[in-house]
Amino acid sequence: TETVYGLGTNAHDASAVARIFEVKARPHFNPMIVHVAQTEMARRLVASWPPMAQKLADEFWPGPLTIVLPTRREVERPVGQATQDCGQPEAIEPVPDIVTAGLKTVGVRVPAHPVARRLIELAGVPIAAPSANHFGSVSPTCAEHVRSDLGNQIDLVVDGGPCKSGLESTVVSLSGSVKSAVVILRLGATPLEAIERVADRIEVASSNDPVLAPGMLPRHYAPRTRLRVVDRITEPLVQMAGPLRIGVLSLSRPTATEAFECIEVLSQEGDLLEAAANFFASVRRLDKAGLDLILAERLPDHGLGRAINDRLRRASLPV
Repeated sequence: TETVYGLGTNAHDASAVARIFEVKARPHFNPMIVHVAQTEMARRLVASWPPMAQKLADEFWPGPLTIVLPTRREVERPVGQATQDCGQPEAIEPVPDIVTAGLKTVGVRVPAHPVARRLIELAGVPIAAPSANHFGSVSPTCAEHVRSDLGNQIDLVVDGGPCKSGLESTVVSLSGSVKSAVVILRLGATPLEAIERVADRIEVASSNDPVLAPGMLPRHYAPRTRLRVVDRITEPLVQMAGPLRIGVLSLSRPTATEAFECIEVLSQEGDLLEAAANFFASVRRLDKAGLDLILAERLPDHGLGRAINDRLRRASLPV
């Protein structure tokens, strides 16, 4: 998609969804996002569609925003949908519990990538899809990343080119205790500031909250190489590292460079949009460089920098 590459299947096929969990070694308590071609398809999967859901969909779909709503548990017609000519309710199949990890909610979104949307349209079914990598590791942003991670374990890779956003979708919940509140479950490619301009009230989920969406576990997005997050790359910090082979991940080029094996600059111009698009690919290159340690500079904590910092924090936690 426009965010990262996803490993997808028919969201109504529990056996196929189970295969995703198997290939990714994904824990079954972690729900999946369901990708749909248009808002109408999303509404068929949920039990209610409040005005704020429509407001968010109008503003951000197609695009990198996932909306979590109560899932439909009964085979019935969505509220407000016209009856068929025969006068009988249209049968609507809710997604199986394996997709939602047994939760009473489901996350839905309309991706912006034309290939992803056309694929959903041709399939004629919603597609459940987490990122196309092994669980907890660095997300894939090009087809080669998928082939490298999953190889022959999957049936087909659709190469749509490099991902434009490079970060997973922002996940928001409208199922909280406060009716008008938008709860941020996962920071992502739709900046918090953009949602604040639309929502009446915003809350941010804490690390102690239950896992209601992907990307909420303490450790995630992690390379095999040990990663440490610092405010700034300084000469004393480098000297403290001693004989270690060190790589650097930073928004712009650090001043102290001679002590490092390799340096990944996310954006020569310091542009957060470009940094987000380059982030996971840069982490992957550092992870393959045979390093002892990756030093990652914390980005400005606003816009997409906030979402990148969230991923750095989770990637740096010990196993």
